[in-house]
Amino acid sequence: MALGSARLAVPGVVAWRDPLRMIEISVLNGRAVGKTLAARHFPFGIGRHKAADLCLEEPGVWERHLRLDLQETEGITLTVAPEARATVNGQSVQATRLRNGDVIEIGAVRLRFGLAATRQRDLRFREGLTWLAWGALCAAQIGLLHRL
Repeated sequence: MALGSARLAVPGVVAWRDPLRMIEISVLNGRAVGKTLAARHFPFGIGRHKAADLCLEEPGVWERHLRLDLQETEGITLTVAPEARATVNGQSVQATRLRNGDVIEIGAVRLRFGLAATRQRDLRFREGLTWLAWGALCAAQIGLLHRL
């Protein structure tokens, strides 16, 4: 499935305009504490390897420790490498579905999976045009009534 800024087609679910800007991984401790990274493509790899999307040089982190995938039916899923260990909210996992606010622990690092803050578009221009059209329609109807 090709993803980008195109709409995500999931049966029975309202499509997001850009789902990849809505997912963030925040580092809660370690050398990269405070770093927040948006997952802009899937699979999204986390580990010690330089090619990882989120590279963590911390004790207990494997080269390719885990990966995040976007599944049509499940949403965002986490899959841990066979030789690695990870916990989500204190529970040891090999694969699981992630939810907003989940805390992922790999080695000595704690990460928070979450949804990015969204901003509403400024709709004043559209609202102004709507009121202008409404006023023009009312004026036209009053003009028609006056001619009768």
